[in-house]
Amino acid sequence: MSMFKKLLASVGIGAAKVDTRLEEESLIPGDLVKGEVHLTGGDVAQEIDEIYMYVVTHYEREVNDNKVKEECTLVKYRLTERVYLQPKESKVLPFAFPLPYETPLTMGRQPVYLRTGLDIKNAIDPGDSDFIEVRPHPLMAKVLDAVSSLGFQLYKVDCEYNRHLGKSYPFVQEFEFRPTGPYRSRLEELEAIFYLREGELEVLLELDKRARGFLGAFEEAFNLDERYVRFRLHEGDLNRPTHVIADAIEQLIKKQLR
Repeated sequence: MSMFKKLLASVGIGAAKVDTRLEEESLIPGDLVKGEVHLTGGDVAQEIDEIYMYVVTHYEREVNDNKVKEECTLVKYRLTERVYLQPKESKVLPFAFPLPYETPLTMGRQPVYLRTGLDIKNAIDPGDSDFIEVRPHPLMAKVLDAVSSLGFQLYKVDCEYNRHLGKSYPFVQEFEFRPTGPYRSRLEELEAIFYLREGELEVLLELDKRARGFLGAFEEAFNLDERYVRFRLHEGDLNRPTHVIADAIEQLIKKQLR
């Protein structure tokens, strides 16, 4: 009977169960992810080689003119090494690790989730997935508010494959704005990419100009209508009024539109 139970446990029937419980499900990049992993033994004793946790997201990549979703593991955190779990035994394992600064925000249906897994030889991994909310870091929120105050409306947020602009990962999260105010006649759209580090935010703005006449159409055909602006904010900038940040961004935009 014991051998039969082991066989069943190896295919996930009557096997150990894992349940991850988070202290906070709403975080900002750089926050500590804290919680507990609750293990419950199955019908037979099982040896767990290690328990690990992934932070996972998706991005889109163009393959043969089709957009496909690809999974990206942002970080793999090992909670513990070998654990012996007796039948019906319960164990609670606390954990804490930093959410990477480059974790995308969960805006525009962008998923970010924690996947907990038990590495058990000759058995199906009884994993557990928990979606989390990733909110803008205060420096990001400052920039989003400033850009909005200049008459740009955020209409699309997505993660796209980009080896050139991506840093730690093969994608970037793009924030696309449409001009609704004075820039409506001069810009098609404004795109922002954030590079967050401890105490600093680097922002890359891409200005997509409207084609004007023959020369404009010529520039557009060769992608010369796109211009880039880079700037940085630091922790001290959180104390500056939003309109001051907005004025500085507007000066950079006007300079590129000359």
